[in-house]
Amino acid sequence: MEEALLRAVLFGTPILLASLGALLSERSGVVNLGVEGIMALSALAAFGVALGAGPYLGLLAGVGTGVLAGVFLGMFAVTLRANQFVAGLAVAALGLGASGLLGKRYEGVPLDRTLSEEGMALLALFLALSLHHFLYRTRFGLYLRSVGENPKAADLFGVSVDGVRYGALALGGGLIGLAGAYLSLAYRPSWTDGMTAGLGWVAIALVILAAWEPLRAVFGAYLFGLLFFLQFRLQGSVPIPSEAFAAMPYLLVILVLALSGRTRAPKALGVPFERGR
Repeated sequence: MEEALLRAVLFGTPILLASLGALLSERSGVVNLGVEGIMALSALAAFGVALGAGPYLGLLAGVGTGVLAGVFLGMFAVTLRANQFVAGLAVAALGLGASGLLGKRYEGVPLDRTLSEEGMALLALFLALSLHHFLYRTRFGLYLRSVGENPKAADLFGVSVDGVRYGALALGGGLIGLAGAYLSLAYRPSWTDGMTAGLGWVAIALVILAAWEPLRAVFGAYLFGLLFFLQFRLQGSVPIPSEAFAAMPYLLVILVLALSGRTRAPKALGVPFERGR
């Protein structure tokens, strides 16, 4: 039982970090469907830097890559006011394609020094608590929630809607980058194409399941982590096809999306803001 709980937490950690990043940007009113690609690109950047400069600089590289990717998405979703769903999918595809192409030289290369999984898991939990405090106990958190709910009213009170959204995308991208770095520096210290394995899409679904609340995301991430652990642990011990176990986490994602109409998203989510309109 203790082993199952530990593995649930460790496997749920990248899902938690990525969902916190997506949640932060979406509470500001910007849909981020680029999570999968940002995770992959950040995992590659973290691994590449860690090979030459050590895991801690690699961690910073992963976070920095996520921040830049978040700002890049903001250029289209915030400044150009493009369709946020299309822009996010484009970022996801670009990140996956670029990481697959640039990462070929690192496949099969061992990483001598790694990060502690347990330490990263504790960091993720701390960040979830900090994000909850930020959203509900600080002035800037109030600004961010206001922009996500009613950007016109926030603008009338002198809040820079575009500035808040860029900040949320950058910080959220950093959290997503941290999730990618965890994968390549701690959980599976290596680089392989496709190592994110759909976890970014799971994180997006988790945001909906958690109703855009950081503390709920903690329990949801660990639930997904437990399902991923069980799919490996129970294979061969019960007379059920292995494909059924592999599909369990994603079936839950489909169920979450089917029930998403029962949760209330930020009112301005997905809606570009233009002053005077």
